Amino acid sequence: MTTTSPTTTAPDLAPAPLPTAPGKGRGRFKMGAGQQLRGGPFTYVALVVVGLGSIFPLYWTLVAASHDQQRVLDTPPPLLPGGRLWSNLQAAWDQAHLGKAIVNSVIVAGCITVATLFFCTLAGYAFAKMRFRGRGVLMTAVIATLTIPPQLSVVPLFMMMSDIGWGGKLESVIFPTLVGAFGVFFMRQYLIEALPYELIEAAKVDGASNFRIVWSVVLPVARPAMMVLGMLTFVQAWNDFFWPFLALNQENPTIQVALGQLSASYTPDQSIVMAGALISTLPLLLVFVIFGKQIVGGIMAGAVKG
Repeated sequence: MTTTSPTTTAPDLAPAPLPTAPGKGRGRFKMGAGQQLRGGPFTYVALVVVGLGSIFPLYWTLVAASHDQQRVLDTPPPLLPGGRLWSNLQAAWDQAHLGKAIVNSVIVAGCITVATLFFCTLAGYAFAKMRFRGRGVLMTAVIATLTIPPQLSVVPLFMMMSDIGWGGKLESVIFPTLVGAFGVFFMRQYLIEALPYELIEAAKVDGASNFRIVWSVVLPVARPAMMVLGMLTFVQAWNDFFWPFLALNQENPTIQVALGQLSASYTPDQSIVMAGALISTLPLLLVFVIFGKQIVGGIMAGAVKG
């Protein structure tokens, strides 16, 4: 007589789901891909306060530019725009020759931005992915230049520009700032994480030259960081006042130097000064409107690493 033993099956190793109370299965997070945090009322209040605080200086510039001098200095000051905006804009445009100043600022800021993106991307790629003797020492020297106050180089730089015949010309503002230590460090840090060695090795196996690797591999990967660096560089070059004020003259100013002429009188008209400041701000707003999506995308690409 044969006996058959009951077959045993392996117990299910998956843990049983824990019971959840009705209405408590969902938290503040949407689980899964694209996990997001739901903001509460305090979040919206904080965002509104920060947004209004950021917009208020521009709004006050518009309000002050649309009134006369007496109304701007009244107590309490006006909070709504007036009817003198176009006349004040015209007065600021004529008194400070803002047309030529804006053209000069576009040339200066554009040249500095393009050169900074080109040279800083190449230098950042070299420091991030290429192996050569003295790389660490050179990178340390580049970072060390950030600790030197720019005021220390004003006198020798001014003498150098005068010796080569660039005194009062735009070249004296453009060439000293074609490349910056911050840009080199910024691009190096980005490319260390964003550019894998496998892409470079694959390009070399395919027979690509160094120029081809930079053009077809490095630049597409570095584009988000280049957008951020380009925006920062353009804004800094556009708003620079100290060195252009020393290097240029009143006949060939940048926008900030021209605005300085508006407020250089003994009793400057604040409404006209604000009108000039409003004119100088519009090109920056235009640049951000055109490239804002790419700039924000570059910031997010640099902030989110997986």
